[in-house]
Amino acid sequence: MSANEVTHDDVQEFYGEAAKKPQADLCCPTNYPIEDTSHIPQEVIDRFYGCGSPVGIAEIKNGETVVDLGSGAGIDCFIAAKKAGAVGSVIGIDMTDEMLEVARKSSEKVSENLGYRNVEFRKGYLEEIPVDSETVDLITSNCVINLSPNKVKVFQEMIRTLKDHGRILISDVVSEVSLPKEIREDKQLWGECLGGCVTENQLISYLEQAGFYGVEILGKTFWKTVEKINFYSVSVRAFKHNKSDKCVYEGQKAVYCGPFKVIIDDEGHVFPRNEEVEVCSDTASKLSRPPYKMFFNIIEPDDKTGNSCCTPGANGLSDSPSCC
Repeated sequence: MSANEVTHDDVQEFYGEAAKKPQADLCCPTNYPIEDTSHIPQEVIDRFYGCGSPVGIAEIKNGETVVDLGSGAGIDCFIAAKKAGAVGSVIGIDMTDEMLEVARKSSEKVSENLGYRNVEFRKGYLEEIPVDSETVDLITSNCVINLSPNKVKVFQEMIRTLKDHGRILISDVVSEVSLPKEIREDKQLWGECLGGCVTENQLISYLEQAGFYGVEILGKTFWKTVEKINFYSVSVRAFKHNKSDKCVYEGQKAVYCGPFKVIIDDEGHVFPRNEEVEVCSDTASKLSRPPYKMFFNIIEPDDKTGNSCCTPGANGLSDSPSCC
């Protein structure tokens, strides 16, 4: 049996049972603040099988459209619903009927508690997300991508559905080393979010190959050891940036404000601290937005003020790190 023979049907069966009866062994040590979960029914909280708290650290803004992949009983969707507000929109995607049933039933109580309805649940696969292209501000997932037999396709689908400058924040389990065949082909370990793991470096590589920028590891904690292999829970953020067909220079310059002496961005551009570097319009647009914005100043062609890194309060800082 090859790893690809651990199919969607196997995972559906595993989590179908976990939906019918909560399984404490699948729960992680993550706990959400009470203010994030007070509006959520207990039967949803009892079926939380994540490995992190992506919606808790995603800085969801009022009115944003959020998609949660592998939404399960709906806990992350319901937390996002509160943060996105009445004008926001939250879509949960899951392939397991039993989980969707719990989530949809609980959605009525959540809407009653919040005073508005902004959540829907759709049946679908991570590799074929049932959401229109370029319509989503934020995609989250919580200990789900490791369950997919085709992670490259998952990240390609994320890129497709995100708006320009949209972002993802995922929590997932990674392995310290590449997994041996016996672990990769163990259906029970796949269901337990272990058999389908990749290493942290491989996860980052998949994201970059899909076209994500600004990939950051926001947190990493030890998960467990199986067959002498250590597994970790990581939370990762990355951004989408639509590039033009060709690089156009319009006289814009970027100034890296520190704190490091020099840095290199995703595409190999070198930025010495406090030096003006001519950049194309694509790079200027990228660096003027998160996660780069707080570290750069973009000088437009008609800007006579020059390098604004030495302006007190530049980039929202009380004292710019590169001031003379």
